[in-house]
Amino acid sequence: MARAGLTAERLTRAGAELADEVGFDQVTVSALARRFDVKVASLYSHLENSQDLRTRIALLALEELADRAADALAGRSGKDALAAFANVYRDYAREHPGRYAAARFRLTPQAAAASAGGRHAQMARAVLRGYDLAEPDRTHAVRLLGSTFHGYVSLEAAGGFAHSAPDSQESWVRIVDALDALLRNWPAP
Repeated sequence: MARAGLTAERLTRAGAELADEVGFDQVTVSALARRFDVKVASLYSHLENSQDLRTRIALLALEELADRAADALAGRSGKDALAAFANVYRDYAREHPGRYAAARFRLTPQAAAASAGGRHAQMARAVLRGYDLAEPDRTHAVRLLGSTFHGYVSLEAAGGFAHSAPDSQESWVRIVDALDALLRNWPAP
């Protein structure tokens, strides 16, 4: 019988909070059971295993990120949209480091199809409508944005820019400026 008050959604949200506190790689069903002061077996009415829990957290993180990006992009275009889109990822990674890591979790094809991952790609392509890019360059540009955003926030989270000048905010603004310039002047193949 399921313990009163425990649901898959509540466990997922608690797992996401735990990920932000201790790191996504440390989230397990056992760690979650300790958080609720219940036996591990109590959670198996709601979760299959730690993989299922991590998948649920990843799906939650992708949904939260997509919702934030959609709100940030509303009514924006060009460089303004690019900066808003970039800032969503950086801010989310800073506020929710465990969830951000979860958003990078490798999903099964079935979970990926049900995720907000497609919304992220659509929004990246919407940002790129402000630039004159045709396929396959648009796809290359989506990959450039994703790798630049992820690379920067990963290095920043690891303390890679903590003890150097200029500060990381100034670099971030310059990187977004450089991405805008590159997208406006995309090189021919």
